Amino acid sequence: MDAITQHENTADTMRALVQQSHHGPDDLVLTSRRRPAPGPGDYLVRVGAAGVNFADVMQSRGTYGGGPTPPYVAGFEAAGEIVGVGPEVEEPYPVGTRVVGTGPGAFAEYMVMPHQGVLPVPSGWSDAAALGMVLNWATALAALRPLGAVRAGETVLVHAAAGGVGQAAVRLARHYGARVVATASPAKHDAVRALGADEVLDSTRPDLAEALAHLTGGVDLVLESVGRDTFETSLAVTKRFTGRVVVFGDASGSATLTTHDLVFSHPVQVKGLHIGALASAAPALYRSLVMELETLIDDGVYPPGTPESHPLGEGPAVLRELELRASSGKHALDPRR
Repeated sequence: MDAITQHENTADTMRALVQQSHHGPDDLVLTSRRRPAPGPGDYLVRVGAAGVNFADVMQSRGTYGGGPTPPYVAGFEAAGEIVGVGPEVEEPYPVGTRVVGTGPGAFAEYMVMPHQGVLPVPSGWSDAAALGMVLNWATALAALRPLGAVRAGETVLVHAAAGGVGQAAVRLARHYGARVVATASPAKHDAVRALGADEVLDSTRPDLAEALAHLTGGVDLVLESVGRDTFETSLAVTKRFTGRVVVFGDASGSATLTTHDLVFSHPVQVKGLHIGALASAAPALYRSLVMELETLIDDGVYPPGTPESHPLGEGPAVLRELELRASSGKHALDPRR
C-alpha cells in the first residue's frame, strides 16, 4: 500500500535521548533530532510513554548482543498513538490507534515501530499502563507456559523478582497454581511477597544454593535473568532430568555451560528465550501468547501497570539507578515532560 502519513503543523524535529558512547548512562544526552519516517512494514508512533529496561543499560555499555552502535536514540519499548503508516503493512491499524510495541529509538517524542508484535493498548488503559505487555508480561508468560511447561503444584524459582519481568512472573506462576520461591535484595522482599511469592530469599547471600535446596528439595522450573551471579545456583537447585531452566537475561554477565556439565553435573533442561526473536521465528506461538495475555487481562489476572513515570530528561538518572539495582518495578519516561 502507499505510505500514509499524518502531517502536523510542527517542525520535523523532536526531543530525544541520544546515547553518545558505550560508556554507560552518563553519556545519554537530551538533544534535538530529525523526526523519523516510517519505512516498509513500519508505523510512526507519537510516544506517550517509553519503558525503561535493563537491556537499555546493557546497550549503553555495549554488552547487549546485537545492540546499536553510538550515537543512537536510546530505548526500544513504548506505547503511543499511530500517526503514520509505511508501505507493506498488511491490514494496518488506523492512524490514531493507540498501540504498545518495540522498536529502535523509543526515548523520543516519535519513533518507528515495526508492525510485527504491535498490540492495541487495552481499552481504558493509559499508555504507561500498557508498558510491559509485549516485553515483561509476554516474556514471563512464554518462560512459564510454552517453554517452562509449568504445572499446578510445581515449585518455580524466580530470580530478580522485583523487576518488571520478575513481578509478572510471580503473579503468573501463582495464577497457574505453582509454589513461588523468589530472590531479591532485602529491601524489596515485602513488595515481592505482596505479589504472591511464598518465599523470598536474599539474592546476594553466599549460601543461596544450599538455602534453596533446603527450602524446596529441588526446583521444577527456574526463570533465570541474572546470569553469572546466579546461574550456577539455578543449575544446582533444579531437579535432575525433569527440571527446566529458562534463560532470558544475563544482567550480571554471561555464564558458561558445557556439554560435560549437562551430562554429568547438571542434567537439566536449559532453554533460551528472547521474546522479540520468538515473535519473529515462531509467529504462531507468539499469537497464542497474545491471545492468552488478552484472556489474562479480561480475567483481571493482568492488571493495568503502574510504572513510575519520569520526565524524558531524567532518563540517565533512571538508568543509573537501574544499573545499581537501586530501583524496583517498572519505570517509564514521558517525552511530553
